Amino acid sequence: MLLSGLQGVLSNKLRSILTLLGVLIGVGAVILLLAVGNGSAQQVAASIDSLGTNTLTVRATGGQGSGTSQQITTETSSQLANAGLGHVSSVVPEATTTQTVSSTNASETDISIIGTTPDYFTVTTATVAEGTAFTTSDVTSGARDAVVGQTLATELFPTGTALGRSISVDGSPFTVTGILSEQSSTGFTDPNSELIAPITRVQESFSGYGAVSSLLVAAKSSGDVTAAEDETTIELNQLLGATTADEPFTVSSASTLLATQAASAKSFTVLLGVVAAISLLVGGIGVTNVMLVTVTERTREIGIRKALGATRPAILGQFLVEAAMLTLIGGILGVVLAVIGAQFTIDGTTPVILGFSIPLALGVSVAIGVFFGVYPAARAAAMRPIQALRSI
Repeated sequence: MLLSGLQGVLSNKLRSILTLLGVLIGVGAVILLLAVGNGSAQQVAASIDSLGTNTLTVRATGGQGSGTSQQITTETSSQLANAGLGHVSSVVPEATTTQTVSSTNASETDISIIGTTPDYFTVTTATVAEGTAFTTSDVTSGARDAVVGQTLATELFPTGTALGRSISVDGSPFTVTGILSEQSSTGFTDPNSELIAPITRVQESFSGYGAVSSLLVAAKSSGDVTAAEDETTIELNQLLGATTADEPFTVSSASTLLATQAASAKSFTVLLGVVAAISLLVGGIGVTNVMLVTVTERTREIGIRKALGATRPAILGQFLVEAAMLTLIGGILGVVLAVIGAQFTIDGTTPVILGFSIPLALGVSVAIGVFFGVYPAARAAAMRPIQALRSI
């Protein structure tokens, strides 16, 4: 039966190839699109996780509640750090802006400038690979020191090291004292193209001495995050004269971001899978069309086989095997195509193939072949020998 099925597939090579293409594209699309969704989810998860599992981020909501007109400033940061909160180890302010950064060799626009304190390098995963970070005395004096990401360092000084070189940030001179280790992308900004400087210098030169962009609050351990979040919220409400009903800020943790991201990624991956499954369904309909044409063309063969004693199950099995073989071969080629495609970056995302997607796509493709091949096969098996032989 398998041999007969293979001979049937090879009897019309062009038609079989076109049918295989439909199944190939469907299976390849299912595996590759699921891989893109999974890769995107892993990329964002890794970026969020790089913030640190014991780090909280405090951001102003932009609207102050009744009874308070205060903003979150560096003074607020110092007061929060000195409040003696039992589950908080440190508080780091951030003043961020975007500027043009230039050297004698190149100029880069829309570079993220982060003004902060030396604790930034202990609270976050940003580590200095070459040179040194700025110190507390540099923050006090407003030193024009800068720590830059690897990508920015290479772009500004493509033929030599950036360490110790002078750069211009929107016309203000800075000296590169350190170069960061390579970091994973967050999907929104490239941390390897950032510039980190003393917060006093960034405020004086660019952002002003008003509100800071955010506070990074480090809990003493990952198990203290929830307690640290509660303590931070209560203390900030007291410092800003706000209540829980009109808090002018939000406190979020990496775990909260991960939970939100996981839900979004799941919906995104399912959506991609549904879109790809439609193309696989279209391929299955193509199998039906081809098998119906095949049955019509092979009426004589069916009549002769039945006249020679072939049973109905034998005829039915032969055409089902042909349909299953077409979709299986197409499915295997689709897997190969998807594996090759996953080696390339797609719109900034590296696909990560889900382990279950390959056997699932193969199984579904064969099941579709059998399902859509049942009607043509049943039609062939139901032919009466005398009717089939009349067409000879």
